[in-house]
Parts: sequence; structure tokens; C-alpha cells
Amino acid sequence: METTATGSTAIAPASRALEVIGGDLTEKSLKRYLGGIAGVDAVGLEARAASLGTRSIKTTSKAWALDTIISLIDLTTLEGSDTPGKVRSLVAKALVPDAGDLSTPRVAAVCVYGDMVPYAVEALGRAHDADAPGRINVAAVATAFPSGRASRSVKLSDTADAVAAGADEIDMVIDRGAFLAGRYGLVFDEIVAVKEACRRADGSYAHLKVILETGELNTYDNIRRASWLSILAGGDFIKTSTGKVAPAATLPVTLSMLEVVRDWHRLTGEKIGVKPAGGIRTSKDAIKYLVTVAETVGEDWLQPDLFRFGASSLLNDVLLQRQKLTSGSYSGPAYVTID
Repeated sequence: METTATGSTAIAPASRALEVIGGDLTEKSLKRYLGGIAGVDAVGLEARAASLGTRSIKTTSKAWALDTIISLIDLTTLEGSDTPGKVRSLVAKALVPDAGDLSTPRVAAVCVYGDMVPYAVEALGRAHDADAPGRINVAAVATAFPSGRASRSVKLSDTADAVAAGADEIDMVIDRGAFLAGRYGLVFDEIVAVKEACRRADGSYAHLKVILETGELNTYDNIRRASWLSILAGGDFIKTSTGKVAPAATLPVTLSMLEVVRDWHRLTGEKIGVKPAGGIRTSKDAIKYLVTVAETVGEDWLQPDLFRFGASSLLNDVLLQRQKLTSGSYSGPAYVTID
């Protein structure tokens, strides 16, 4: 940041913010813009989420829903005990989710820590080709995930290393402390800088998912403002959670974020992705999210470029439900691998 001639604190230029807020892009103008966003009717939001959560789908649509859920999953392992072997096993499951039914779709991506990216890329057995058919992306968490407590230089190096190793997507965490202290310009600048660190040698960019860690933002108003800020700064996706803080993804929170994405699309014509992560473990719950997406932003968003589930155990339940739909009976617990 630097001080302008008028005494305001200038923030990093970002094309989206310049287009929407204007050329006077400062800490003051950003705060004024975010402060002008209408507050959230919490009672109405939760009532609508509850209503959407009770919607059922026809049996004839359930097969489509289950396959769609699989195709939207970021299959995830984010543990301190992760090993190259565990990542290779995760990739094997991503490539062939159900060895007994090769018609099962592949997941959208595998999500790992940055130092595990080379093993995921190697196990996928492909060079970096964003247009490869049936491609499974490699997503890497970065910026001192999950706390975000590190210097900016460390966060940017974390990001650049993962991109150089072959990550297609970066899941960054915002500085929640700075956001809650009202230092919106600092959070904005950091997202802009991380976005630039996603640039590859050929000039293209890894997709940037911005994790809000909604469980620490306390209010729907904060979540709405953080969503707008993340999009203005250049995020390709807004993501609920790291999965390390409770509560993680919830239907009302995801609905609130989808409403921001809807409003952004109406304002600019640009489509931004949404990723609920953490706590979505059953196909029944996942279907509620599909309904919420379709009813809020439209069925166009039900594709991997615009919607993801961050999950580790969800795939197992979907596979069991899919097998039940085919055979008429549930398989035993040995039917799916243990994650």
C-alpha cells in the first residue's frame, strides 16, 4: 500500500475492482463500497436454506444427481501425516472411483498440500494440459493453510512453489484477523498478490479459490462482505472453509455466498465459482446443495468450473448410493476404500 496525494491509502490495482469501484481505488473507497452492501436478513436466509433443504428429487433424477456430485468433488487429503503413498492412493481412487463400475465418472480434482503436488502430478501421469479430456486437476492449499498466519513473502512463495510443481488450482486462506479488524485493504492486497503468484511461466494462471473460513467470520454480513472483497480482488472461486474449523460448510452460508455470485453475475456478466468444504459427508446432504445451486444461480453452475465440493468421505457414500440404485441393495463396508 502507499499514500495517495489526497492522503488515502492506495491498494493494489485489480481490474474487477477498478471496473466496479472506479479509478479511485483506495482503502477508503473499498471500505465505502463494502459498507454500502445491503445487510443479510438472517431469518429469511435460514428459512430459505431450510426450505431448499427439504426439496426432494425424483428417483429418475437420482442417478444423474449422484454422478453430478462425483464430478464436482475435490477429493481431499490435508493431514500432517500425509505421505507420497497416501497421495498416490488418493489419485488412484480419483481416476477409478469404482473398479466394479467403470462408467462411474471421475472427480474434478485432488486437493493436497503444496509439497505433495509433485506426487499427485506424477500419479496422474500427465503433463500440464488444461484441455486434456477427462482431466483431473491438482489443487494445492497455500498461504500458510489453514491459519494464514505467516508473512506475505512466505505465502507468495508457498503459492508460487505449488504452481511451479504443477498445481492447476490454488486454495488460499484470507487473513481473518485483518478482515475482522476492518483492514479490508490488507486482505484485498494479499489476494491480488496471491493471484499474481498463480501466474505460470507461459503467462497463464492457476485458478484461485479464496477460502473465507466462514466459521470464524461470525456473521452473515461479514461473510457477504468477504465474498464481495474476494471477487473484487480477483478470486475465481469463493470457498467456505478449510475444514479445520467448526462450523465448516453449512447450507445457509453457502446460500449467502451463492447470492453474492448471482448478484456479481447480474452486475458484470462474469461467472464466479463456489466451493463448500468440510462436513458434507452424505449424498443426501450433497443433493441439498445441488438444489440450492440450481435454484439460486441456475443449473449452468452445476459443472466443475463453477461449483465444487471439498470432501474426503463424501465420495464413499455416493458410491454406495450409486451401487444401491443399480443393484437394489447396499454393499458391505468393504465395497469402498477407507480414506
